[in-house]
Amino acid sequence: MDYQGTISRGIRAPIIRQGDNLVQITADCVVNASKNGGFELQDKDVVAVTEAVLARSQGNYATVEQIAKDVSNKFGDNTVGLIFPILSRNRFSMILKGIAKGVKKLVIMLSYPSDEVGNSFVSMEQILEKNVNPYSDVFTSDEFYKIFGDVRHTFTGVDYIQYYKEMGNCEVILANNPTEILKHTKFVINADIHSRKRTKKILLNAGAEKVVSLDEILTSSVDGSGFNPSYGVLGSNLATENSVKLFPRDAQKFVEELQKELQKRTGKLIECMVYGDGAFKDPVGGIWELADPVASPAFTEGLKGKPNEIKLKYLADNDLANLSGEEAIEAMKQAIRSKEDDLVNNMKSQGTTPRQITDLLASLADLTSGSGDKGTPIILIQNYFKNFSM
Repeated sequence: MDYQGTISRGIRAPIIRQGDNLVQITADCVVNASKNGGFELQDKDVVAVTEAVLARSQGNYATVEQIAKDVSNKFGDNTVGLIFPILSRNRFSMILKGIAKGVKKLVIMLSYPSDEVGNSFVSMEQILEKNVNPYSDVFTSDEFYKIFGDVRHTFTGVDYIQYYKEMGNCEVILANNPTEILKHTKFVINADIHSRKRTKKILLNAGAEKVVSLDEILTSSVDGSGFNPSYGVLGSNLATENSVKLFPRDAQKFVEELQKELQKRTGKLIECMVYGDGAFKDPVGGIWELADPVASPAFTEGLKGKPNEIKLKYLADNDLANLSGEEAIEAMKQAIRSKEDDLVNNMKSQGTTPRQITDLLASLADLTSGSGDKGTPIILIQNYFKNFSM
């Protein structure tokens, strides 16, 4: 029996700067790691590169002033409502600073008890205890404080109501119905990520005059800024106290060039992808992580689709219940080799994970690389496409 299953390795890399050839650097790091680590690269290995270093190599940055100019061009002197931003200094503080600088007056509407990705002010137990209806009740910041008192974030200790209020020099209200903002202004920026299209449609149907989502800000360069034609400022991170690093552009070109370079050097067909936030939920804080618009903005052809797996536990407890030892192992291998090409709605696959392969791999890569000082923006995943029969 081959005792090794999926292996995820963090690959260290030098500090990437604008203009660096990331294809060459990544290939160097992976090949050198293989030689130094005493392992061989194989067909169907996966090399995943974090979006952060790709964007940095592209110089895909924007300043607060450049964000402000784009917002000002879109809204003029109108009072603007900013609704449903996530609660994050890293993800949103500089965007907020730019938006506030680009409008005459700003009203921020926060969702509660948490933002879209699970950062919370208060718990659902507190909502129930205070007899608050989150579907209909609307609060000013002072009213919210009066009811709930301390609303600092569980992990960061930040009071985001006060933090955003001061940073935007604005009024803050709390509500979950997007149309509530229309009582203050008909001009809106909806800052939600994964529900942005639905929110925008609701606002326009309710009489909003203009609605702009974050993926429509900085879709082209403003005064030499970076930009992203597909995602705008979505997926951006704080870079300095006056700028953000945007989600990378041309990621598909990068992964295809990287695959060719790795094949030239190793003779192996290695799959490549760019990854951002994984999609997994923290059981204590309730945060489910995915603040990027997608987990993987680009990947090579071999990573398309979903897993087509049978549940070993189901077979062991049912079809193979009377077998043990080598006989059970061989029967299991045969069952895997003869499985149907499409196991959707088949009891044999019940309990497997029917998600996109790239979302699963991005989550694995994100957990492996971490978000701090590990220094491994490149992840090598091996044996992912092997199963018990191989």
